[in-house]
Amino acid sequence: MSAMGGSMDKIIVLDLFSGSGALGLEALSRGASSAVFVEQDRGALSILRGNIELLGAWDKCMVVEDDVFHYLDGNREVFDLALADPPYGTSASVSLVSFFLQKPFARELWLEHRWGEELGTPDIARTRRYGDTALTTLAT
Repeated sequence: MSAMGGSMDKIIVLDLFSGSGALGLEALSRGASSAVFVEQDRGALSILRGNIELLGAWDKCMVVEDDVFHYLDGNREVFDLALADPPYGTSASVSLVSFFLQKPFARELWLEHRWGEELGTPDIARTRRYGDTALTTLAT
């Protein structure tokens, strides 16, 4: 995600719908102190764990095998930054924004989604377009 830009020194990152872990691992490469990856797909988890192993980053990573919303419902920690790339064609993006507005789980949420998807975001949201993809950021 080129929009990350710059340093992320010493922040704690939450990577939701992690997939291969690309977003959280990129944050670690930019200086994040640790990352929690939440993914429920077993195939994606295998790739994620392999990528963490390949980078020798287990000391900075925690992998949670769970549904994102189940995890967030039980979570009490507020992260510095949450990164999310929910599957397109589902209501997950809208649900995640709604959850964030009701129970902030990070100081900032960066949400990758399909351009034109209506998220029901308030005026505090900023959205940038990258072709057919959009990056919406919300802050508490």
